[in-house]
Amino acid sequence: MNRLAQVEHFMVLYPEQDRRSNLQNCWNWYDTRAGRAQREADSVASAVDHICLTQPVDPQRIVLVGLSAGAGLASLLAVRQPERFQAVVMHSGIGPGMASSSATALRAMRGRRVAVPLAPLVAGLHLPVLLVIQGSVDPIVAPSNGTQVAQLWADREGANAGRPRTVQRGKRYPAMITDYRNRGRLVATLCSVNGLGHAWSGGAPGLPYSDPKGPDASRMAWSFMKKQFAKSAK
Repeated sequence: MNRLAQVEHFMVLYPEQDRRSNLQNCWNWYDTRAGRAQREADSVASAVDHICLTQPVDPQRIVLVGLSAGAGLASLLAVRQPERFQAVVMHSGIGPGMASSSATALRAMRGRRVAVPLAPLVAGLHLPVLLVIQGSVDPIVAPSNGTQVAQLWADREGANAGRPRTVQRGKRYPAMITDYRNRGRLVATLCSVNGLGHAWSGGAPGLPYSDPKGPDASRMAWSFMKKQFAKSAK
């Protein structure tokens, strides 16, 4: 992502979890009942505010990207403050409203959704456009979670799924792409990568949670962002 940012001239902020808050250094995306998830999402929003004040960043062109627990926290922040973000990219994560505690999080990770009511959108606001990247053989986050969060976005925005299409570049894993639209407006895109486990698709070889055999998730995310930025500039 850093190399891509250098070439394409965008800035990346990497918030980190405090080990005292989670022994695995994971975000507590699920703990909405106790309020930890909301507080952590708000802390990320504060970090974004700080960067916007101290660096040459356009506050109208902010995108959330997260993997696993980071994806869960990104989606929670997107529904809490939808007016602040142009898009959200969830890679191998679980959407908001699918868990509210550690016990329900484990069930959600296995694909058993626990319905947790989400606050209604303020009139006139839309959710940020969503890109979901999910591996078909993910042993940590059940692949059905990708479809669930894309459908959640579609339901809240009144969108319908289009015809799935398969994309493959060279010898990389093939991906099935489904767009969800409301009267032509893109609401969400689901990218299901056939053969990908719980790892960053197209990541560097030899690193944990990284699979170089998959399509390049970093470039997919950037391409998705650019399209949203171009639309907002019109």
